[in-house]
Amino acid sequence: MHILRLSYRVPPMPGGLERHVERLTHEQVRRGHRVTMAFRHGTALPPGAARLPLRTTAMSRALARMSDKAAFAVEAAAMTRQLCGGSRAHDIDMLHLHGDHTEAMWLGPVCRHLGIPLCLTVHGRLATRWQRLARHAFRQVDAFIALGSGTAADLVARGVPERRILTMSSGLELSRMPSATAPRDRESGLIVSVGALDPVKNHALLIEAFHDLARDRPELRLVIAGEGPELDRLRTLAAAGPGVELVGALPRQEVYRLVGRAEVFVLASRRLPGKGEGVPTAALEALAMGTPVVVSSEATLHPVIRDPEAYRIFRSGSKTDLTGALTTLLDDAALRERMSALGRRAAAELDWPVVAGRVEEWYRTALGSALTRL
Repeated sequence: MHILRLSYRVPPMPGGLERHVERLTHEQVRRGHRVTMAFRHGTALPPGAARLPLRTTAMSRALARMSDKAAFAVEAAAMTRQLCGGSRAHDIDMLHLHGDHTEAMWLGPVCRHLGIPLCLTVHGRLATRWQRLARHAFRQVDAFIALGSGTAADLVARGVPERRILTMSSGLELSRMPSATAPRDRESGLIVSVGALDPVKNHALLIEAFHDLARDRPELRLVIAGEGPELDRLRTLAAAGPGVELVGALPRQEVYRLVGRAEVFVLASRRLPGKGEGVPTAALEALAMGTPVVVSSEATLHPVIRDPEAYRIFRSGSKTDLTGALTTLLDDAALRERMSALGRRAAAELDWPVVAGRVEEWYRTALGSALTRL
């Protein structure tokens, strides 16, 4: 199968979407598929994949003043036409787009004209604006992959039939991850969060909840790994009391060591008008390493992690709920050990080769007769 993959960003640009694109491409090449990639930011091109170079056009220059992502989509659409010679006589079996309605609006009509099936992976909650535009753009898409039930619900709310949506998560590189740390080797009272210092991650709520807990538990320590626009604000909040460390972006293996030492991993994400979480890979990785996980109701792992006892959910934005969840876990070693075992078992089903196989099966199931020649 020849897959044309489009993503606005790829590694080394940070983020779950970027890692997803890189690993899925790697697995699909390993499975014998031909993958050609087009992207705007980043440099990562997995071995065996080819790159489709983009060129500016009069339309993309005009659009870039308002949206560089839209300009990227216009350039990608133009190069797709050129790659196919403007006709249906081409060897591209499908276009797999990672983005939202912005890119689909420009790529959808091109795919229809060229007879190329279009699959769109949406990695997080959709913006509350532009719903009518999204409805129109999504009519041009043949199949969807939604990362998380919230993302799938957003697609349905914009007119996408449920039968055209596969709800799943990113995969995990289990072979590169350390085994679970024994309870005796974890740092007592260590709470960890990993994610961009972005308003949607709501690290501020976690810091405030930590300060409330630490007043009576001076042995507690909170470490947040990540970088982003909220750094100065979070530094100010962290300085309100001892025990909070903002360590910046860490190499992947250092992140694993940090999370593996923790007694609890937390993601306090919230929904904003412009964006929200899909299924956070950092939380799935914590489960795989046996670290008990607490996530907000806006960072739900449903339906990817089917066992509701494998992690804990608190009401998004509620400091009281978050403090209560942390208190329960920190005070109950037996509960942490039970959650560790359940989390490892659940994450074992998310190895990237397995997830890539599900994506390939979805191609064939959702795109049906369009792929019968493969």
